[in-house]
Amino acid sequence: MSVIKHKNQRVGIFIDTQNLYHSAKNLYKAKVNFGNVIKDALAGRDLIRASAYVVTTESGEENSFFEALGKLGIEIKSKELQIFFGGAKKADWDVGIAIDAVSMASKLDAVILATGDGDFIPLVEYLKMKEGCQVEVISFGKSSSGKLREAVDDFIDMSDNPKRYLMGYRGR
Repeated sequence: MSVIKHKNQRVGIFIDTQNLYHSAKNLYKAKVNFGNVIKDALAGRDLIRASAYVVTTESGEENSFFEALGKLGIEIKSKELQIFFGGAKKADWDVGIAIDAVSMASKLDAVILATGDGDFIPLVEYLKMKEGCQVEVISFGKSSSGKLREAVDDFIDMSDNPKRYLMGYRGR
């Protein structure tokens, strides 16, 4: 992939927090260092907006995490965890992320998705073809869609350097 990154590019970062959280937890039994995710994804360019899409629970135990994201300059978009009859749970932000990325596209040169979810391939194609945006992804390659990796202009594989992108990572 040949991608151009220059300091005057206007960048929007859209973080699928649940996707990165569960990937880090399942692959490495660690937590994501969102500060380094933002820094490396941005690559010295002009950040217009960084948004993290999160899910709240009744216990509120995630509030300190949300505060930490806010201190990094990340806008928090939250919704409550849905619990259905029978105990099934749902916490999906895919449509919200897509709508926000499309809404911001005219103000951006590059859209960065922090997710490995292949459901975003139609969004990537739309942003590239209809909006003229460069689209990049940063996520853990070990749990990312191969088709998503192929669709984007650039892919940063956090699995290549887990110590940089994880807190509490002990290595294997």
